[in-house]
Amino acid sequence: MHCQTIVLGAGIVGVCTALHLQARGVEVILIDRQPPGNGTSHGNAGLIERSSVIPYAFPRELSSLVRYSLNQQSDVRYSWRYLPKVAPWLFTYWQNSSPTRLNQAARAMLPLVQRCVDEHDALIEAAGMGHLIKANGWIEVFRNQPAFSTAQADARALQPYGLRYEVLDGEQLREREPSLSDQAVGGIHWLDPKTVSDPGALTRGYAALFIKRGGRFIQGDALTLKHLDGRWQVLTEQGPVSAEQAVIALGPQAPELFKQLGYRIPLAIKRGYHMHYSSLDDAQLQHSICDAQGGYVLAPMAQGIRLTTGIEFAESSDQANDIQLSRCEALARKLYPLGERLDPEPWLGRRPCLPDMRPVIGPAAHHPGLWFNFGHAHHGLTLGPVSGRLLAEMLTGAPTFTDPAPYSAQRFH
Repeated sequence: MHCQTIVLGAGIVGVCTALHLQARGVEVILIDRQPPGNGTSHGNAGLIERSSVIPYAFPRELSSLVRYSLNQQSDVRYSWRYLPKVAPWLFTYWQNSSPTRLNQAARAMLPLVQRCVDEHDALIEAAGMGHLIKANGWIEVFRNQPAFSTAQADARALQPYGLRYEVLDGEQLREREPSLSDQAVGGIHWLDPKTVSDPGALTRGYAALFIKRGGRFIQGDALTLKHLDGRWQVLTEQGPVSAEQAVIALGPQAPELFKQLGYRIPLAIKRGYHMHYSSLDDAQLQHSICDAQGGYVLAPMAQGIRLTTGIEFAESSDQANDIQLSRCEALARKLYPLGERLDPEPWLGRRPCLPDMRPVIGPAAHHPGLWFNFGHAHHGLTLGPVSGRLLAEMLTGAPTFTDPAPYSAQRFH
């Protein structure tokens, strides 16, 4: 089989890349070992995060560093065995989290974040996925007054970005979410983001739109990618597929492929977990809730109340463990009347992260026809459509809606 472009990876980024290429007249075959939407795209907190204009930075305060070094926190934990391996990456991440470099990262990411909802909206309408979407934002809650006061000051500092939000005292918060306990002294309701009640189903809906429009999805092994006689070839269940262009959109699996092609891109994995719960006493959750201090999100999902954890630094292939989820669950039960666990075991996901807090989007320097689109960290769902658009504009030679230079893989060389 032959086509113009192979897209490797059927998560939200790969599917959206395929859709945008297809919309520009490119014949695309989408390839993954699993059906669309079964990886990290399936298990996130379901936020289309328009308000996240400042990237998640490494803490710089000495008090925070000491606290995290004890490895007892709910929002971040690490495997002692893995720490020596990831330490150089963490140091680079810390360097890039200085105020000056964090400001540079925020400026670089802003064109993507600003368009994230609009790009999703277009695909949601075309794919008929509106039933999965809520446009009521999400609420950040705080368990003590000093943290709440700091958050309000931080929100005011974002005024130049034009974000819409409401500050809620404890009484106003419980008017909006009656089932929350008085553990929360207040909250900030971010109004611009949208939420998704089943992120995996949204990705599968986008993939169905791609197929409806004439695209093909084939299960195959991206790691078999080879450059033969001027074309890229991948082995699939339906035989070899070749194309003039290939896009690596494999998220956390991308290093397995780009390393064997000779590229040194410092992509690391932040692991995270989710579990679904019932609600006690007919409680209902109307909004996604982020416990900013606890480092977890509670979200009303099709499968129940989904608790999504923060960050675990451990070997990608290590077995899942219950430590971080149990810590977050204990905090969440004080905030909201969670019932029993609904899943037989925790879901483990892997977020592909780069130390300068921006993805790699663009051409591979040493292989004509090879393209990269990965490293979206905590915002793969948010940025899938908009980064797919940018990659498609670059690949087809169209004018790009923003300067792609900040996302070039060449920045690491």
